[in-house]
Amino acid sequence: MVSLNKIVRAFTHEGARGKRFTPEMELKRALMNCLLWESQFYEDGVAIAERIKALVPKVEPKRVAALAIEAREVMKLRHAPLLVIREMARHEKHRVLVADTLERVIQRPDEMTELLAIYWADALGPQQQRKRQPVSAQVKKGLARALTKFDAYQLAKYDRDGAVRIKDVLFLVHAKPKDKDQEKVWKELVDGELASPDTWEVSLSSGKDKRETFERLMAEKKLGGLALLRNLRLMQKAEVPRKTIADAIEAMRTDRILPYRFITAARYAPDFEPELETAMLKSIKGYARLGGRTRLLIDVSGSMFASLSAQSEMTRAEAACGLAILAREVCEEVEIFTFSNQVVKVPPRRGFALRDAVIGSQPHGGTYLGKAVGEIDRKGDRLIVFTDEQSHDTVPEPKARGTIVNVASYQHGVGHGAWTRVDGFSEAVIAWIAALEETMH
Repeated sequence: MVSLNKIVRAFTHEGARGKRFTPEMELKRALMNCLLWESQFYEDGVAIAERIKALVPKVEPKRVAALAIEAREVMKLRHAPLLVIREMARHEKHRVLVADTLERVIQRPDEMTELLAIYWADALGPQQQRKRQPVSAQVKKGLARALTKFDAYQLAKYDRDGAVRIKDVLFLVHAKPKDKDQEKVWKELVDGELASPDTWEVSLSSGKDKRETFERLMAEKKLGGLALLRNLRLMQKAEVPRKTIADAIEAMRTDRILPYRFITAARYAPDFEPELETAMLKSIKGYARLGGRTRLLIDVSGSMFASLSAQSEMTRAEAACGLAILAREVCEEVEIFTFSNQVVKVPPRRGFALRDAVIGSQPHGGTYLGKAVGEIDRKGDRLIVFTDEQSHDTVPEPKARGTIVNVASYQHGVGHGAWTRVDGFSEAVIAWIAALEETMH
């Protein structure tokens, strides 16, 4: 196998000197790009999916399996590792690792149905009717093992209408329950008699007293972190005691919640800003570090204060501030600037203080991104720009390792060239930058 350290001379489409990666490095890069494609994987990730399919047989089977597991457990992806496993099932040398890898990668019941949807996707006919290709023995074995991991609550929560249901998986793989209790649960699943899951949505829609419902859900730890943040205003309206809410914020799991969520929550529940800031900074612990010198450039022009979408309460500026707060914590050395008509350096404060410094740094006027890059770009640094890219002037080539994160577009994509471009807001963008740089060394 070619050494990972062996980089062959190559050129970009524009003719600049570039790097050619080994198949394993290319596969990892493709998986990292899926950090940005994940929410619309089938619609927008077609080119990346095809690259993954072509690369899997070129990489040593154990390394492919390890990358699929890393994509699920470290990068928190759902679709991409399932696609990798589906491709492993096609190739004789890789096939023997499919059952073990699939059992490890599947962490939610609906991932079993998604795996089968991916498995059968190639067989779509002109009328989009699925010709269900026989499923390999290794895939069946992995699905059968995965089925035994889930209890009645999880199965009920994720058993949704669709082309493939969880009971279809059960019939397909002939799984054996691990005990009598599981056998009973599976029978209820097949018969459609599983009790409705006790989720906060179901509980609040039942018509019961909202204060009592919220207090019970928090006491039983059935209100997850995101649900807690989304419902702060409703809890206050229902007159849930302040201490009860504050204690829940302190105890909440924050490992999968990005700073912009806390910023939006604080906008609607400002009374809890101290507790939200503590939780926000706790959420950042454990993130990938960005070594060396970094300059952050944040767009505060007028258009940044529009909502991300018609369905979103979050503004583009809040998304940018959230990413800046995260980057501030994980950068080894950092300088922070805002731009609109002017370029203003702001102190590298933490948490909500950084948000306030960014938003109040200057009037929210035009978008002179080119001028701003020209003023602060410095060779040897990392330059990350958070913007909606409505620039009034030409943006020069970066001297630094330049990344432009466009927080305006819903479409996700990564462009290559002198700038690394991230079109669309992704919660994983900082982790993606760190992982991308790792493959360059």
